[in-house]
Amino acid sequence: MIVHTVGELLRQWRKRRGLSQLDLAIVADVSARHVSLVETGRSRPSADMILRLADQLHVPLRDRNRLLLAGGFAPRYTERPLHDDALSAVHDAISRVLRAHEPYPAVVFDRRWNIVMTNRAVEPFFAQVAPDLLRPPVNLVRLGLHPRGLARLVVNLADVRAVFRARISRQLATAPDPELTALYEELLAPEADDTSDQRIDADVVIPMILNVGGRELRLFSTITTFGTPMDITIDEVAVESYYPADAESAAYFRK
Repeated sequence: MIVHTVGELLRQWRKRRGLSQLDLAIVADVSARHVSLVETGRSRPSADMILRLADQLHVPLRDRNRLLLAGGFAPRYTERPLHDDALSAVHDAISRVLRAHEPYPAVVFDRRWNIVMTNRAVEPFFAQVAPDLLRPPVNLVRLGLHPRGLARLVVNLADVRAVFRARISRQLATAPDPELTALYEELLAPEADDTSDQRIDADVVIPMILNVGGRELRLFSTITTFGTPMDITIDEVAVESYYPADAESAAYFRK
């Protein structure tokens, strides 16, 4: 197992963000020399300095804890289950958001796209899925692309796969994760003749088109995350809300 110093880890994050030492120094309001000394290990940064640099580098909370540990400090951020009493206010808020979005579907998923909460509008679609795909943890990407999942309902499956591919590629570029990389390689690695990515780049919004009982439903989605979280779980969850893209789809859900 390779153990990196805090300076090496900070350098990795800086390069991942495409910043020079001077760029980081300017936004963090420190000298470029100090950034260089920290990265090379010639200066031991304080916990506050580590977090200041991490904040400007948009390092996820989970990885900020790793930076602190590498620097010889205790982790700063907790990680509790969403149903923990300490997160009850957040859990209740998410539940209200999910209920308010009905009759349209909405799901809450974590950093690895495992579903942690849904609203009732999702249930009829889950009824179309093979039971083994619904054993926890239920993965939204696998559910959407697996032949025994929702893939058999998706008319424009290549487009939906390309959207997932683009989103997870950006996520991995921002914060690498071995399990998410494995999921990408399993379900999203592009084929040699796959041109759907070029279409995704050209279009503003790609709807997901579902064939349900011979009727086409067109949906688009938005993703909501929490601002300034102090808990790793809250930092990593997102709410995906689906909306009808035309009047006929809206009428289907309202019924």
